[in-house]
Amino acid sequence: MASPSARPVPRPGVMEIEAYVPGKSRAPDGVKLHKLSSNETPFGASPRVQEAIREVAGHLELYPDGQSSALRQAIAEVHGVNPARILCGNGSDELLGLLAQGFLQPGDEAIHTEHGFLVYDIYIRAAGGVPMVAKERDERADVDAILALVTERTRIVFLANPNNPTGTYLPFDEVRRLHAGLPGNVLLVLDAAYAEYVRRNDYAAGLELVSENENVVMTRTFSKIHGLAALRVGWMLGPEGVIAALDRIRGPFNLNAMAIAAGTAAIRDRQHVERSIAHNTEWLERLTAGLEALELRVTPSVGNFLLVHFPEAAGRTAADADAFLTERGFILRRVAGYGFPNALRMTVGTAEANEGVLAALTEFTAR
Repeated sequence: MASPSARPVPRPGVMEIEAYVPGKSRAPDGVKLHKLSSNETPFGASPRVQEAIREVAGHLELYPDGQSSALRQAIAEVHGVNPARILCGNGSDELLGLLAQGFLQPGDEAIHTEHGFLVYDIYIRAAGGVPMVAKERDERADVDAILALVTERTRIVFLANPNNPTGTYLPFDEVRRLHAGLPGNVLLVLDAAYAEYVRRNDYAAGLELVSENENVVMTRTFSKIHGLAALRVGWMLGPEGVIAALDRIRGPFNLNAMAIAAGTAAIRDRQHVERSIAHNTEWLERLTAGLEALELRVTPSVGNFLLVHFPEAAGRTAADADAFLTERGFILRRVAGYGFPNALRMTVGTAEANEGVLAALTEFTAR
């Protein structure tokens, strides 16, 4: 008979994983909330999404399409790709986790960059893999540093392009150089969650590279520019062999019916997307100029957020600025867990929120 004190024990390594901590979402009582901590769009979802959700709401007793066929077809039409090479997920996070689960054995190595998305490390460790961290140069991924870490035990390279929380990106010729330096059995994962916001001629999300190779996948999300963060919708384009493997280990109904319908409507509303791009492009420039005028360093960003660095002087640190802004209802993101203990990440918000942050930081830096 088992001892009364016996209890289930997680496998070795699980409790050593640092749990992911999302951005704050509350302001003090009586203060208007401007949530700028999670890179959410200020425009919300397309009006077409609301219509699609209302239609589904009348049939909640029915299971969703387990293949997300309508969504995959819509994505294929918009991006000009084969729907058979698309896999949809409960956010791109689920797909990143499935890649680690499907392609890492205990002891295998997977590489991510120094300031890369925190979930890479979590999923690598959860699969029993060993995270290998490549140093960045000027807060940008360094191809040579990544390739220097490749060994016979390497199975995956995770690259966020653009990266979060820095907002920096690798030009596509550098991504191609990275891929050319990898063995054929190493999977290059291009996480392009912020691709829609990039306005650079030398950038590409990875569609072409995936179509040409058997060891490249690209993940995308509907949480950012499409405004579906609450519904958790993501997708991946990959070689048929990779898609077939992950299709066997995902949940049978991993997207709910509302998510499928909402994503299908959202990706076809180009007017809504273009409006969001125009707003973001304008305010990235205005915020950068305004913050730099306050003598705060801003990492050049191509995403929908800015990484703002504060001096280490007493009363002027990122923690001090965060407290000052929070009191006024402006909720930014602390990024110490990403290796930036003295910086805040600010999402591009509404004009009111953006102007409010600039005014508050003007007051803060003048103290």
